[in-house]
Amino acid sequence: MGDLLGYARVSTADQDLALQTDALTQAGCVRLFTDVASGMLTPRPELDKLLDHLRKGDTLVVWRLDRLGRSLRHLLELVEQLGQRGVGFRSLTEFIDTTTPGGRLVFSIFGALAEFERALIVERTKAGLAAARAQGRVGGRPRALTAEKRSAVEQLRAGGASPSAIAAAVGVSERTVRRFLGDRVGERGGARVSSGEHVRLVTALMQPIDGT
Repeated sequence: MGDLLGYARVSTADQDLALQTDALTQAGCVRLFTDVASGMLTPRPELDKLLDHLRKGDTLVVWRLDRLGRSLRHLLELVEQLGQRGVGFRSLTEFIDTTTPGGRLVFSIFGALAEFERALIVERTKAGLAAARAQGRVGGRPRALTAEKRSAVEQLRAGGASPSAIAAAVGVSERTVRRFLGDRVGERGGARVSSGEHVRLVTALMQPIDGT
């Protein structure tokens, strides 16, 4: 039979580990590993050390489930990895012990609930996108060239303006202009658009749309 090894964690140094460590010691843990770290992003070196130390037949014990997993999915993955190594898992507060048939059943239910939650998220996302498309809204980044700007680009180009000049007049990158025109013409070649026409187009672009 293997050893019971305990893991305790608090988020800040101001919090007290005693409640957890006392419960783990009373549960029969022969060694404790403790971290002071938030659950989401902060590295947990003592947990890493514990996971390396565990051997087949051992059981990892925590005071409560949220002391170990960063999320339900992360917790399930950890416990599954432990099971593949022949290591048990026990949570004192929730009375879960994967070395027993009942404990394994509870975790299989957790796994099913997590999968159900992921399926719901995917379904809601698809439904939201479909509703947006039905209302004429398309996801992704907004177009750099509005219909008005595209018209201005075409008129400026027809007047002989270079892609860089068009980009400066319309307020977008030269690459955007070239991509729209399918144009690879350099700076040279092509007459300049008249200054009066240039001013008229730029002024039009700066006007409010639909009176807004």
